Amino acid sequence: MQPTTHADVINSSSSSSKQRFMWLQTLPDIVQARIISFLTYDHAKFNKQDLTKLARDVLSNSTSVDYWVKKAAQQLLDVVSDSNYKWVTSLNLDSEEETLEGDFGGVPEWLKNVASESDSVLPWLPVSVDELNLREPNVTCEDDDDLMEDVEEGKNGSLGTVDTQKKLVHHEVVPVDHETEETAACLKTRLLNMESSLKAAELVDDIHKLCLKTKKDSLTVLNLIEPWNANDEIVPVLLSGLLDEKEDDFILTSNILCSILLPKFLVLEKPASRVLLTAAIPYCKVHHKAAVYAVLFPLILHKDGINNPICDVITRIIKECLHPAHASAFCQKLLCEREVDENEYICIPSYQHLVSKNMVWTEPLFNLFQNILNHNVHLTQDSVDQLVFHVQEASRRFPASLKFANFLLCFVSKCAPLLKVHKVALSEAVGNTSSFLTKSILSKLDSI
Repeated sequence: MQPTTHADVINSSSSSSKQRFMWLQTLPDIVQARIISFLTYDHAKFNKQDLTKLARDVLSNSTSVDYWVKKAAQQLLDVVSDSNYKWVTSLNLDSEEETLEGDFGGVPEWLKNVASESDSVLPWLPVSVDELNLREPNVTCEDDDDLMEDVEEGKNGSLGTVDTQKKLVHHEVVPVDHETEETAACLKTRLLNMESSLKAAELVDDIHKLCLKTKKDSLTVLNLIEPWNANDEIVPVLLSGLLDEKEDDFILTSNILCSILLPKFLVLEKPASRVLLTAAIPYCKVHHKAAVYAVLFPLILHKDGINNPICDVITRIIKECLHPAHASAFCQKLLCEREVDENEYICIPSYQHLVSKNMVWTEPLFNLFQNILNHNVHLTQDSVDQLVFHVQEASRRFPASLKFANFLLCFVSKCAPLLKVHKVALSEAVGNTSSFLTKSILSKLDSI
């Protein structure tokens, strides 16, 4: 006997559209209604012609379709049709389908207009030849995906690797002309003698104009002005005046963040003020790539190691401003490079002496990685390998540390599938500790 095929099941006289939607109509009625309602809600993300065919196919079957499925299909048809007509089965609406061809994959009108108004490199790329030639070779301003890649699905469920060879910008002090230097000195004096928020707004406007005027040397100019000396209450005014939410200049945005926020965070000895953090988080969220290179990297590379207040600041920025996949890539870059090149982060020149090329493994640093793991950040296998190496070294330095023990318990619980090859080494490291959590950690390891 010949095996039954898909073609045998479907009547040869059936239309191709009915073959396409047969599987949807085999689902329970409530599921069909929900699927069609979802397509109505997100119709802009789907091909308009396909959605129209789907709605018509459902409505044309007047006998076996549930009332709520019909209702959802009618709503979908009303949304995707050019006119909100009522469905009439006797009408031939094939002519409307022809008007839908090509709409879904077409070039947006705004892009067509920009391309037509300028001598662009490519029709779909609104960048002129002159603009392309002006790009600096040592500046990386690509999409955020160049910094952090999303999760790559595979057999081991690991994340994609990160290109760690990217260089950002040289941040050594560049001499500026005498007039600019005098202007910066005047702005610095006005900043130190600030009396009211009204005067702060005027000062910020002058600083912004000077930064735009000396765009390439804005870090040097900001280093002369020393905006980090402003009171925490003035920081919201500085950030709102200097940073535009639509600002897409990565270098200028990074320079502003590292000159206002970074110096205040680098010298923290007690928890950061609520005013400072409340002002910083929204702008780090909008400009998250700049926040990574101008705030997070220098902070975590503190030459003396991070303390608890700095750990709290980094934790909050990662939790509230970075996607978990971005946070994973950030950890991978930190853990898997032997040294972080000074050109891969941005730091104000006056504070470069507080930043090193390597992380210093203190108890708060292990606490930071525990906070990251608790934020459901999935580390890559190579990141886990490096953490195991540092755990082996730290187990002799922090044998009775409760923070270190809490990190180990969290590490073993969250990364169990990636720790199978390190089970023996980790057991030896945990054996060096003497906290009341040691037995719990060993028990977790035995169950891997």
